[in-house]
Amino acid sequence: MSAAVSFLLLTSASVAALLLAEARGSRTGVWLAKPLASVGFVALALACGAADTPYGRAVGVALGLSLAGDVLLIPQRRPGLFRAGILAFLLGHLAFVGAFAVRGLAPLPTCAAAAASALPAALLLRWLAPRLPRDLRIPVFAYVAVISLMLAAAAGSVAAAGDARILVAALGFYLSDFSVARDRFVAPGFANRLWGLPLYYAAQLLFALTAAAS
Repeated sequence: MSAAVSFLLLTSASVAALLLAEARGSRTGVWLAKPLASVGFVALALACGAADTPYGRAVGVALGLSLAGDVLLIPQRRPGLFRAGILAFLLGHLAFVGAFAVRGLAPLPTCAAAAASALPAALLLRWLAPRLPRDLRIPVFAYVAVISLMLAAAAGSVAAAGDARILVAALGFYLSDFSVARDRFVAPGFANRLWGLPLYYAAQLLFALTAAAS
């Protein structure tokens, strides 16, 4: 069995264990399974040769920041760590933008995607704004702007250099953030994680696999 397949299986099995821990309310299980699942997608990127190209290295940095964000978001009722987690993911999205820029960005599709993402971003912020603590309003608004930029850059990169997996992964990452927002600020519950976590990890694995073709 190749190393890449092993890491794919590691993340997949860890996500299953993570969902089971979340369903049972086991914080110990979450602490064990979530970091392991995230280490799996970073290791997959390295196994695919991420260190060998500028695009791959940028993706590796982005995935490493996602790993940090995943760990920082595990503790509950820790606003300081939650803000640090938001920052880690925000920087991760910017690293993905950098990776896409390395591949090349088609100006017109990038601008069109940015314009198209403005309405969902505005609706999301309108939905969240009344529910956000005052000290999180600026970080969350900045985060929504950056994830919208990441999605637009992914569309522009695919238009310029191909590989539709990048846009699929970016869209999965983008949509998975809705589950996090709903869970944290609107209606906490396992249902958010049941669809959000598999979508998030599938997106990160897909990003990692694109390093092989870079």
